[in-house]
Amino acid sequence: MLKVAEVGNSIDKATFKAAVPQLRLELVNAQYDLRNADFPVIIWIAGDDRIAANEVVNRINEWMDARFIDTRVFADYSQEEADRPALWRLWRALPPKGKTAVFAGGLMRTATMRANGEIDEESFGSWLRHVRGMQNEMVAEGALVIKFFFHTPEKLQRKKLKKAEANPAQGWQVDQRDWAALDQLGETMPIVERILRETSAPGAPWTIVEATNARYRDLTVGRTILAALQARLAQAPITGPSVAESVFGDVDGEANVLSGVDLNQSLDKATYRKELARLQGRLRKLSIEARERGVSTVLAFEGWDAAGKGGVIRRLTAALEAGDYRIVPVAAPTEEERKYPYLWRFWRDLPPAGRFVIFDRTWYGRVLVERIEGFADAAEWQRAYDEINDFEAQLAERGYYVAKFWLHISQEEQLARFQAREETPYKQHKITEEDYRNREKWDDYVGAVDQMVLRTTTERAQWHVIPANNKYFARIAVLKAVTKGLRKTLRES
Repeated sequence: MLKVAEVGNSIDKATFKAAVPQLRLELVNAQYDLRNADFPVIIWIAGDDRIAANEVVNRINEWMDARFIDTRVFADYSQEEADRPALWRLWRALPPKGKTAVFAGGLMRTATMRANGEIDEESFGSWLRHVRGMQNEMVAEGALVIKFFFHTPEKLQRKKLKKAEANPAQGWQVDQRDWAALDQLGETMPIVERILRETSAPGAPWTIVEATNARYRDLTVGRTILAALQARLAQAPITGPSVAESVFGDVDGEANVLSGVDLNQSLDKATYRKELARLQGRLRKLSIEARERGVSTVLAFEGWDAAGKGGVIRRLTAALEAGDYRIVPVAAPTEEERKYPYLWRFWRDLPPAGRFVIFDRTWYGRVLVERIEGFADAAEWQRAYDEINDFEAQLAERGYYVAKFWLHISQEEQLARFQAREETPYKQHKITEEDYRNREKWDDYVGAVDQMVLRTTTERAQWHVIPANNKYFARIAVLKAVTKGLRKTLRES
């Protein structure tokens, strides 16, 4: 694949000098038009020639307005990054709509780690799959993704490094990493070519640029970015294929997850108090072990309005030390959050090693309220099942304990709780007209919950449908599930 690029392309000084002023003007103009657009731009820079890649990053920031470019260089993982899934740092670096991000590094380092055996084939394959998934999601969300791989033949790289080392003005750019990378190029390049093949896709292909001649290289990059920007600004947002909702019928015939839940299950107060103390004590010990061993926990809570999520969460956190957990209440996305893919705000809240994050409402809003209320179109909520499964798989592969809970109550019980809230002064803020309006769509939500549970239950990110008509029973059931699941994760880690 890369050999094809070795054709000796070059541009003379006069041609380069004549082309640059107009190119820079048009790039900046396009960049200013982008500020009012409804999509972000991601420029990914990689290559077997590190010096060339660095020079291109600097050139982009020189030719465009650097104030509106966020440049991220992905070197070795920091401790903060190592505590999270591998793509966490990429998600955190995503630009909002109207802005540009330049991503540099990471690809060659991953290829080298695979060549050295630091990453096994299973982990490498998972990384490739997750990169493809993220890339597809960015394109489907409307992002303009432009990717360059800079290739210089090994012999020419050696000559360039020797020449740079002999030049006092350039020698500082060269270090032992460059020579080590060259020595290992024979083992690394087949892996690099595999990465390029498996992560090149419609809407996000790799552009392989011969980097031997810097003028040709830089003009090619500038012109490619400009053409992509101008074309994208002139057309409607790129979205995933729209599929009729009827295509997404029940996964398992007429199966209904909620219909089989026994809502009559209950506990008396004495039994509840005894079990609560026992399970909270067990959770405290497990949480301390998880902290010491660096095993993180993500708990996701969904359920009907007034199903008792807050009460369950308070019984969980009462067993944890204050510094070991965060509760993330999820409401409608803010104006800032709407400028990013919907999973972005959840990626940024993932816990560090050994800590808990508890989401009160979650990313499942995409296939629940956003689906039912029409805030997400059919293409968006339909593809969300796969996007969510990929997201949760990355957490599990990183060693997180992941558990998801749907608190289920009857319509009659919900109405009784609504009326009780209206009669209790300190609970009146919890009830709104929207809560009553949502009851009118109960059957629609039953169908959406059914599909959600069936399509996103996996071995390492299970759904627990909890009977919650009796609050005591629900709290104990959740505590039992969490302690059992966390203990199992600790044993397997």
